[in-house]
Amino acid sequence: MKLFKKTHQYRRDFSGIYECENCGHKEEYKSCYDDDNFHQNVTPNWKCPKCNKSTIDLGLKPIKIATRYRPWEVV
Repeated sequence: MKLFKKTHQYRRDFSGIYECENCGHKEEYKSCYDDDNFHQNVTPNWKCPKCNKSTIDLGLKPIKIATRYRPWEVV
């Protein structure tokens, strides 16, 4: 699953719509965290509820997503 659109963000917590790279299914997730670990390690392992495939299962590399705050910033 890849981030399609952020719908709401408060500090580092955000909600977003994620899209499956395999079948195109879109689903909103409300408990997301805006840091590099979440974008590079957590979301690529999410399986699509429709086709049961993840970014890692498809052999794709995670897309680099810029975070709103730098890693050392305290918010």
